[in-house]
Amino acid sequence: MHADLIEPTEEVAAALAEGRPVVALESTIIAHGLPWPANLEAARELEATVRAGGAVPATVAVMGGRLRVGLDPASLEQLARSRDVLKLSRADLAFAIATGRIGATTVAATMIAAQRAGIRVFATGGIGGVHRGAETSFDVSADLEELARTEVVVVSAGAKAILDLPKTLEVLETRGVPVVGWRTDDFPAFWSRTSGLPCPLRIDTAEDFARFAASRRALGIGGGILLANPVPAAHEIARAEMERHIACALADAESAGIRAKAVTPYLLGRILELTEGRSLATNRALVLANAGLAAEIAVALSRT
Repeated sequence: MHADLIEPTEEVAAALAEGRPVVALESTIIAHGLPWPANLEAARELEATVRAGGAVPATVAVMGGRLRVGLDPASLEQLARSRDVLKLSRADLAFAIATGRIGATTVAATMIAAQRAGIRVFATGGIGGVHRGAETSFDVSADLEELARTEVVVVSAGAKAILDLPKTLEVLETRGVPVVGWRTDDFPAFWSRTSGLPCPLRIDTAEDFARFAASRRALGIGGGILLANPVPAAHEIARAEMERHIACALADAESAGIRAKAVTPYLLGRILELTEGRSLATNRALVLANAGLAAEIAVALSRT
C-alpha cells in the first residue's frame, strides 16, 4: 500500500521494525457494537489485554484520509464518540480513505490493513459467513473471501451463530482456509462453546500453532488461518437457548424487511433484548479471551 495512505503509530511501527509481536484489532465493536462510553472502555480493555499478553495492540480505523494502524488515546476516544461512522469491508475501504470519512473496519478490512502493515495476527469476536437463507438471498460475508486470500491469522470464537454454520464451514473448506480449534474438537458458535459441528483441525499450544503457520509459509500456501477459540465456559449461553433466540430474531427481521448490511446489527440488537443483556456480556468476554490468545500466538510467531 502507498506509504501516504497507511499510518501506523510510532509504537506499532517500532514494534514491527524490531520484529516484536503486534496484534491487530478491529474497530466496528467501538463504532457499532457498543454505546458511548462502554465502547471506549471496551476498546481500552482490549488493548490492555493484548499488552498483558506481551504484544503491542494496533486498533485499525480510517480517519483523516488515512488507514490508521494503531490509535493514540485521543483518536480512540474520537472514534468512540463519533456518529455516522462507515462500516468498512474490502469494497468500501478505499472509498472512506479517498473521501476523508471516518470508518470502522470489519474483519475483512482489518485483515487487509494488518497484512499491508506486516501484522500477522488479528483478534476479533466472530467472523461473518454464509447467512441463513443465502440460497435465495446470496448473502455471504466478504470475510470468507478475505480469509482465502489474505495471509493473517484470525483469532475468533468461530463464526457468528446467527449464520448458517454448516455452509460457512463448507465455503471455508472449499476456499482452502484452515479452521483450527484451540484446544477443542468442536467448532464454536460465538456465544456457545460448540455448534454441534466438528472443527477440521485442532491445536493445543502456541508453539505447535507457530510451527503449523511456518510450514504453510515454507510451502508457499497463501491465505489466512481461522483459529477458533471457544467462549470461556463461565460466560457461555447454551446452544439450545441461543437457537431459540436466533429463530425469533430472524423472524422479526423478515417481518421488518431488514436486508443487506442492516441484517447483522439488527439481529445482534434483537438478541441482546431477548437475552436481557446476557449476549453482550458474553460477547465482551469472548472478545477479551480472543485478544489474550492472539497475543500469545503473536509472541510465538515472533520467535519463528
